[in-house]
Amino acid sequence: NHELRAPWSSNYTININTEMNYWPAESTNLSELHLPLLDFLADLAKTGTATAKEFYNANGWVAHQNSEIWATSNPVGDRGAGDPVWANWPMGGNWLCQHLWEHFAFTRDTAFLKQQAYPLMKQAALFTIDWLIEDKNGFLVTAPSTSPENKFKDKNGAEQSVSVATTMDMTIIWDLFTNLIEASAILGTDTAFRNTLIEKRKKLFPMQIGSKGQLQEWYKDFEDTDPEHRHVSHLFGLFPGRQISKTNNPEFFNAAKKTLEIRGDGGTGWSKGWKINWWARLLDGDHAYKLIRQLLQYTNTKGTSMRGGGTYPNFFDAHPPFQIDGNFAGTAGMTEMLLQSHLGEIHLLPALPSAWSAGAIKGLRARGGYEVGIQWKNNTLVQAGIRSLQGGSCVIRSASKIKIAGVNVQAVKEGDDYVIRFTAVKNKTY
Repeated sequence: NHELRAPWSSNYTININTEMNYWPAESTNLSELHLPLLDFLADLAKTGTATAKEFYNANGWVAHQNSEIWATSNPVGDRGAGDPVWANWPMGGNWLCQHLWEHFAFTRDTAFLKQQAYPLMKQAALFTIDWLIEDKNGFLVTAPSTSPENKFKDKNGAEQSVSVATTMDMTIIWDLFTNLIEASAILGTDTAFRNTLIEKRKKLFPMQIGSKGQLQEWYKDFEDTDPEHRHVSHLFGLFPGRQISKTNNPEFFNAAKKTLEIRGDGGTGWSKGWKINWWARLLDGDHAYKLIRQLLQYTNTKGTSMRGGGTYPNFFDAHPPFQIDGNFAGTAGMTEMLLQSHLGEIHLLPALPSAWSAGAIKGLRARGGYEVGIQWKNNTLVQAGIRSLQGGSCVIRSASKIKIAGVNVQAVKEGDDYVIRFTAVKNKTY
């Protein structure tokens, strides 16, 4: 770049943007391109261990909103001018740990899980256990707590940014604890710690539905200072998390949808990119497609407003200025429209928009170690090929009634879909 101090100081912003860059890595079969981030976490954990002890007298490791090539982990401050709305958010390490789990979930590389992922995830959880405190009702909460870069109005109408147990905090922690519980069971190790996490997870402050039917962002149903804010951090549990789904908790699924309807489709390029993924997880392909068209809207090089987004003539995403995260998030969102696997199922064409009436794709990856190709016509599944790279239990979900050649198992109707379960053989294509 041409500036002595680049925008955002060329930092890695780890309250969304860095993670967003790697969302398509596993699902689009580019797993090896995920590794530099995962290797970086070993350095971040080293500085984060010192930060946890020196700032909070806590165990484990922590990272805040920003880092860079030197693996800075302490609260950032803009030379004393940092606003807590972004400077004092201690969930960056916990969010990044999701990437360790996702790499394992797609590859089923147990050596990676045991040697690299599990130790880093466990140490992040140890910090989190020290960070959590009980509220008056016996729930475990984070305090102080912020929702990245957003504010609310207190009972006097004044703007505030610091609360207790924001939904983003609690869903990130739920995600970390859940991934660790499953990892411990897979590795057959650390039973006592696993049981501790199970008990802690039961006590986490639960998600709330607000007066407008929306998923509540804050500890209380505060009024937003900016109802159309570009960050919608409290939907972490919908994507990239797996806590909210139509099958598991439809009431929060519907509340998440209401939240997006209230927020609107505006936002910077990266914000639109995240919204594509949310609408895909809400199984609304037409709305996701609408946002893809907005993400690709031509924008001149003079930039846009924080509500604008779009794409520059060279196909770089417009924040403004250029931010690659919108490009990568958009790619991940298109993948989520065609294939989802976060619920332990290979869900074929979960959010296919009517505009994509016919098509084919191959080489996608699904969690569990599967490579997937799909063909469709008239907005209906025609054929799919699923190659099992590791073998084991396989669950396939589709809106179309499906059968698997050479497998004597019948599809069962579950809700609006058909589901088929069978045991896959390693390196066999179905």
